[in-house]
Amino acid sequence: MKTALLIGSTGLIGSHLLQILLESENYNNVVTFVRSDSGIKHPKLRQHIVDFDQPKSYQDLIKGDDFYCTIGTTIKTAGNKEAFRKVDYQYPKQFASTAVANGVKQFLLISSLGADENSSNFYLKTKGEIQSFLKNSDFESVSIVQPSLLLGDRKEFRFGEQIGAVLMKTFSFLLLGSLKKYKPIQGNTVAKALFALAQKNKKGFAIYESDALQQLGS
Repeated sequence: MKTALLIGSTGLIGSHLLQILLESENYNNVVTFVRSDSGIKHPKLRQHIVDFDQPKSYQDLIKGDDFYCTIGTTIKTAGNKEAFRKVDYQYPKQFASTAVANGVKQFLLISSLGADENSSNFYLKTKGEIQSFLKNSDFESVSIVQPSLLLGDRKEFRFGEQIGAVLMKTFSFLLLGSLKKYKPIQGNTVAKALFALAQKNKKGFAIYESDALQQLGS
């Protein structure tokens, strides 16, 4: 039996993933790191309320088998580029660094289609930089998932995403062949795909785009 570790457990994908992990017979412990009490209770759940900016205070708690990183924000929600980069690059990097030092074998990360460390787009550049960091890490297995536009109920309202989701769903039948990866995808489907990838435990570094996630999570 294994221990799953998770940051981002209150987000769209993370909340679905947490339920999957708690219901799975593959894990006897599920450890989450949160800023405030989620209110979720379960015999398998160990919730640690931590200050993400003080990694030394919780580094000894990062012990297990599979680390799922579903944390993420937008520049608008974060307030500025620096705050966005802290959530989408600094936090995943510091958790991953400690996890690999503590013997965690597998790391799975939510990224974005088009992520590229050489991109002129700050959002995609940041996503690409954390991917590059993980590619050069010492984990036995790293899985990067790149979903397209996410569908599902968020705790925070994102007007642009709502408009985009309506338009993409309307015209998604036009996205065929190599364009299939741009079809919107349900957050719950991405969570199921993450879980499936972790159970495969494929050695090395791999990136899975949205069309592959749709198959894995169906």
